[in-house]
Amino acid sequence: MSRTILYPLLLLLFSSASRSEVPQAEGTEHLNVEERGALLASGEFEQHFLSGIHFELAELRSTVSSLKNRLQVTEEQLEQLKRKEYKVAFAATLGPIGNLGPFNTEITLVYKDVFVNEGRAYNPTTGIFTAPVKGVYFFTFSGHNRSSKAMGLRLLKNGQQMITVFNHPLGNRYDTGSNSISLTLNEGDHVYMRLRANTWVFDNENDHTSFNGHLLFSL
Repeated sequence: MSRTILYPLLLLLFSSASRSEVPQAEGTEHLNVEERGALLASGEFEQHFLSGIHFELAELRSTVSSLKNRLQVTEEQLEQLKRKEYKVAFAATLGPIGNLGPFNTEITLVYKDVFVNEGRAYNPTTGIFTAPVKGVYFFTFSGHNRSSKAMGLRLLKNGQQMITVFNHPLGNRYDTGSNSISLTLNEGDHVYMRLRANTWVFDNENDHTSFNGHLLFSL
């Protein structure tokens, strides 16, 4: 307890004890001028003391309210820091392989030229992205081919097609197709690209055919 409250409290207790020793039957009419003045002064002191307590309580309430607000902000900042712990982003291309396909069966595309793989969620050996944390992710892909044959690309999540691109044969020229999507993934979900049967795709040192993704925010 602060001294601003302790000293007046002791004085109040002392004055209260002194007044309690005055016989109640005598009443104030038997007190002289000095005694009446002392009683009046003690009453003013009590009022001043109570006002001081109210002031201290008001300041205490203000301090508690301020601490609550600061604690709320701190908790929000901690939640933001937890989300930022997961840094996930990858970008890769097929690289200078020329034409890939056509094949009699559908295959998983393996993008071996990796530009970034923050979080190591993309596997350049299998071509499969594995979500390290539940969240919303953004994926985009592009495909390039000579349109003397068709090109069919599919983005799959756990074996289920999400989006696709298909270029029909249009003659002996090069075409590019692309698509993108945001997906909610659980930890351990797989996302990857497939080349449709009897279609082909092309890439060279210009990196036309790519697969990219990153975590937007965790859930």
